[in-house]
Amino acid sequence: MLKVYNTLTRKKEKFVPRKKGKVGMYVCGPTVYDYCHLGHARCYVAFDVIRKYLEYSKYKVKYVQNFTDVDDKIINRARELKENPLELAQKFTDEYIKDMQDGLGVEKADVHPKVSEHIADIIKIVQTLVKKGFAYEVDGDVYYEVSKFKEYGKLSRQALKDIQAGARVGVDKRKKHPEDFALWKKAKAGEISWKSPWGKGRPGWHIECSAMSSKYLGTQFDIHGGGRDLIFPHHENEIAQSEAASGKSPFSKYWIHNGFVTIDKEKMSKSLGNFFTIRDILKKYDPEVVRYFLISTHYRSPIDFSDEHLDGAKASLERLHNTYSLVEGAIPKAGPGDKKFADEVKSAKQDFKKAMDDDFNTTVALACVFDFVRKLNKYLADKPDKSTLKKALKFLDEIDLIFGVLKKEDDMDELVPKLLDLMVQIREDARKRKDFEVSDKIRDELLKVGVQLEDQKDGVRWKRV
Repeated sequence: MLKVYNTLTRKKEKFVPRKKGKVGMYVCGPTVYDYCHLGHARCYVAFDVIRKYLEYSKYKVKYVQNFTDVDDKIINRARELKENPLELAQKFTDEYIKDMQDGLGVEKADVHPKVSEHIADIIKIVQTLVKKGFAYEVDGDVYYEVSKFKEYGKLSRQALKDIQAGARVGVDKRKKHPEDFALWKKAKAGEISWKSPWGKGRPGWHIECSAMSSKYLGTQFDIHGGGRDLIFPHHENEIAQSEAASGKSPFSKYWIHNGFVTIDKEKMSKSLGNFFTIRDILKKYDPEVVRYFLISTHYRSPIDFSDEHLDGAKASLERLHNTYSLVEGAIPKAGPGDKKFADEVKSAKQDFKKAMDDDFNTTVALACVFDFVRKLNKYLADKPDKSTLKKALKFLDEIDLIFGVLKKEDDMDELVPKLLDLMVQIREDARKRKDFEVSDKIRDELLKVGVQLEDQKDGVRWKRV
């Protein structure tokens, strides 16, 4: 039975989705005004693994992850660069896809909604909150009145009076309470804006996620996720506005938050300037190594970044790759043999599932995998049974579907053309030396394995036959 840690209740709970066999999951996406850093990767790789394990566990998952393409940070950055804010946001949305999906293998969400494409949905919820008395308008700005929501603070475990006692200096005096937050912002001169019942403006940050999650998952769904830094105020405000608008509770049944990536025990962030972009890290380390590094620590725990830790991840991953290759190579040569190891495969799968069922504990799950790999290597040295080896390989493939750190076929797909090009070049060098014996041998041996060389005017081409 899968158990997940629910930030709302501060305990692990049995995972029972609202609809049997189906899971609705929403994860707050990036504000797209710059390149993604490793802290972003921690979040989206963690929820990629969670999603894939839920699918492995036979749940039908609908995964929604937004892009915030309307925000103060985007407007300010666009002003600095003298660019259109939406065009700038689209540029960094595309860069996110290159880094996260194409680079780190984070699977595309079922829906990737953008704020700019859901203005009407946002306005509708703001109107509902005003009509119900949970929001008020001041000079074209619309604020949510936190004191009207009696359970405000239930996610972050903060009482409103305590939040008020620590209120920021310089709070807008037009607010009824210092913690009242903007649902709709009046447009300033030259800013991007949309028409609304309160005049031209744009959405506040928090309301966007309520509008998009409810549109694609309904007013109540199963999992809402994001980084720990979003617990307050973002997710707290989401709960307040969503439950007030719909009249239903809970907005999300389970709240899941990942820990930070740290450098010298301090959170990695753009504001602190202590961050590394994904693309910079991928210049030095393979994507599978970075993914392995990120999942090697339980998603709720902080993970400290260093080259030393990434080098350790690389070494550990090479052990997995090596064993996988050995098993692949042993299967064609193996015949009937010792089938008792099939019990080890079954036991390893059970241990792996037990670990992942305990709040997606990838750390313990990987320990189970390496224990299995150690035993598998010993088994390979004896007289392995072909059918048992196939079962072992299938288990490793199942792990790869969830963790995405082996990528055997993808690596070979890239390697084979490079090797063939190298063989063509060696053959050309032999021909220039008039060493036709070597040249012809390369051509004939390649043909035996299904690769035909064609001598053309502009060079030699190869094709599969």
